[in-house]
Amino acid sequence: MGRVSLDTGVGDGSVDADVLAELFYPVFELLFDPDGDFVGDVERKLAEARMPDQVEMYVSRALGAGLLVGGLLWALGTLVGFGVFSLGLIDASSLSLGIPAPTPAIRELLRSLVVPTAVLISGLVFGSIGFALGFGGLVAIPYSRASERKREINLLLADSVSFMYALSVGGLNQLEILRSMAEAEDTYGEVSREFQSIVNETEYFGTDYRNAIRQQSMETPSDELSQFLADMLSIVNSGGNMEGFLKDKKEKHLRTSKQEREMTLETLELFGEMYMTLSLFPLLLIIILVIMGMMGEADDRLLYATVYALIPLTGVGFLVLVSTVKQDEPGDGYLHPKGGSERLQQTSEEGLLHFGLIEGFVGRFDVFDRIRDREGTYKTKQIVSAPQLFLRDNPLYTLALTVPAAVAIVAIAAVTGNAPITFDGWVARPVWSAFVWVYVPAYLVMTPLAVFHEWNQRSKRAITGKLSESLRKLSSANDTGQTLLESVETVAATSTGQLAEEFEVIHAKVNYGMGLRDALVEFNNKYAVPRLARTVKLISEAQEASSQITDVLTTAAQASENQDDIERDRISQTRMQVAIIVMTYITLLGVMAILQTQFIEVMGGLTSQAESAGGGAGGGPSFGGGGVEPDVLSMLFFHAVTLQAVLSGFISGYIRNADIISGVKFAVILMTLALGVWIYVG
Repeated sequence: MGRVSLDTGVGDGSVDADVLAELFYPVFELLFDPDGDFVGDVERKLAEARMPDQVEMYVSRALGAGLLVGGLLWALGTLVGFGVFSLGLIDASSLSLGIPAPTPAIRELLRSLVVPTAVLISGLVFGSIGFALGFGGLVAIPYSRASERKREINLLLADSVSFMYALSVGGLNQLEILRSMAEAEDTYGEVSREFQSIVNETEYFGTDYRNAIRQQSMETPSDELSQFLADMLSIVNSGGNMEGFLKDKKEKHLRTSKQEREMTLETLELFGEMYMTLSLFPLLLIIILVIMGMMGEADDRLLYATVYALIPLTGVGFLVLVSTVKQDEPGDGYLHPKGGSERLQQTSEEGLLHFGLIEGFVGRFDVFDRIRDREGTYKTKQIVSAPQLFLRDNPLYTLALTVPAAVAIVAIAAVTGNAPITFDGWVARPVWSAFVWVYVPAYLVMTPLAVFHEWNQRSKRAITGKLSESLRKLSSANDTGQTLLESVETVAATSTGQLAEEFEVIHAKVNYGMGLRDALVEFNNKYAVPRLARTVKLISEAQEASSQITDVLTTAAQASENQDDIERDRISQTRMQVAIIVMTYITLLGVMAILQTQFIEVMGGLTSQAESAGGGAGGGPSFGGGGVEPDVLSMLFFHAVTLQAVLSGFISGYIRNADIISGVKFAVILMTLALGVWIYVG
């Protein structure tokens, strides 16, 4: 069986306590070969997903879940099949396979078997679905986790190799590089956890680190990392130049990272074209249903299902599809270095309810408790005096204010009778009812969130926008013989912008007694950008070994420039995808508006004339034949374009930045466009 890492801790329960797995272990032995391909594949995925379960127990548990769920659904399916015939929903005589019967007796026998056969098939179908859900769902978990870990490892590998190269330049030996990489989980995530397994094997199990590297190269879910570890092992065994090896690998993986991002952008371009077709499908279906309704052949429930079910499902499904390809930035951007000062440990946790440095002294003396209370008062005064800055740094906190306000306004409107609360009221005033119930709450909640989120992103871009240039300046200054701190002072004096101001703050903190690493970490945690965190980690670790780290700074600049190139390509490519989505929505809105003005109103007029000609006694045919009135169609069209506006907005934002919140501004703009058009045509 595969070895179990000490640092996983994500198992589904101990083997001794897993009663379900123990009960169904005989079933596992009956159905599966422990040395077979399927069991071996699951075992490998458990190791790649860092799940400590033994494969026999895990598959036994999956079998137990599958059989239990399958049994329940089999009973449900059998009951449903029996009830369908017992209640007369389906007549047994209407079912036939067309089997020829040579005699009447055989014909009667076949008819008598119809109901039992249908009930049996119903139970088997439901049971099979239940077993597939139970067994397949559990078996799919390690595959899903391994795939997610592989994606993150591949994203972070280039920066991780750059970090190891910086450590080698600083003079660390092979074991120290492995240990430092294992301790950098706050920055390099899953890559760091792979190295933790290597370090744990050497320190706790007495395994030679060469064998630990070899073993991990076979267990990692990433082929790229597996190849890197195999190549590293050959360098270790041959006594080659580790620094030169890491330098070559760094350049290789920087190129590979850029190529993979370009392939992702090409895939998103294809998705943008797919969305143009998918989003128009509900529109075409609505048009067909309306025309069929005129002929009296359509069921109005299909129209409601199209607007309130098909449109949202299409949008959400496409969003899920994009999320499988779109690569977000792994990590939260915060650094939590080990061995830092008390100030650094406390300030790294500072937040709305954590008051920073003073938290480390609370309880020692009464004076510290009083200082903490006053610190809370001071932070409250800061927030009250400049709430916009607090909301800029924490955009989601706007929801704490806007959601209750929106609920209160809608409730007041409903109580006072200004908001329709009946279906007839919605139909009579479709624009006003949607405005009160949907648009007003949406504007109250989404507009502040969009404003402060964009402000927050702009403040972070002010730092990352000049990061590459500043790193090049730091490298040049350090190459002249200046220490890193002197280089920081030089760049701060010769540059402008927010990053230069932060360099001045770092220099001032160090002059007043703070360590340079602590100052760099505090600067990073102020903005919490994953890209910045990796750069600061690289520099802060290297500067502890030497002040002359020109090669490290050059490496950091290259990694940052590579990220800049990727960002420029992403902005250029996704701009086209967003344009396609927006233009598709505008086309849909235009077609709906034409239907409203040139079709619904005309048919409504014809219906009125027919009713007048019939003397109001039902002599004239109603519009739609299926009971869908022009006013109801108008409301459904408006709701359709509103739902499409929200979904198109969020999809645009997610494609743009891999951030669902960034789609809020697009949703607000498209909803406003829909409201403006419908005020005119509705």
